Amino acid sequence: MRKMHIKHLVIPLFLLIFMAIFQPIEVLARAPMRFNYVGVDLCKLCHKKKELGDQYDVWANTAHSKAFYTLGTPEAQEVATKVGVINPQQSGKCLRCHSTCHVFTEEEVATDLRLEDGVQCESCHGPGEEYMYAEVMENLEDAKDMGLIMPTEETCRKCHNPESPTWDTEKDITPEGKRVGFYFPLRWKMIEHHKH
Repeated sequence: MRKMHIKHLVIPLFLLIFMAIFQPIEVLARAPMRFNYVGVDLCKLCHKKKELGDQYDVWANTAHSKAFYTLGTPEAQEVATKVGVINPQQSGKCLRCHSTCHVFTEEEVATDLRLEDGVQCESCHGPGEEYMYAEVMENLEDAKDMGLIMPTEETCRKCHNPESPTWDTEKDITPEGKRVGFYFPLRWKMIEHHKH
């Protein structure tokens, strides 16, 4: 009778050990890939070229590149004071949309980036650690597999939405003359930076 008890325990024990060892692998296999940020200085090595549409220069002349410095203006300080923020250039509430370092959160997440670079390439295109190589970028699908994001209106609305303390419901005008807080086709034209 005693031998029978041990025999019945061996298989369940083996299964428990097997599951304990291999379950984390299964969990890891389902986890989304996490890539690191590289910063605008690496992006511009290729994206400053004329044949790619001077993408870096286009970005450098948009409000996105100056987003961090915008937080240092008297107007920003006035808005910050109204929402209980002492220094907008140090507040995660502001930096979540004014610096890629915060990756749309109130915590600084991408610590290898400079706050001063504002809303740089990887805010919209995703962390470039794996897709930044020329041989990967030559194939759009490969680049997407390695973390490249092709931004959409939804990407923009992570920040351009009513949660912003400067949101103005009548800021943009649609072709039909309707006033809206954010009209994607108009705003996209202001930052468009594709190959010519």
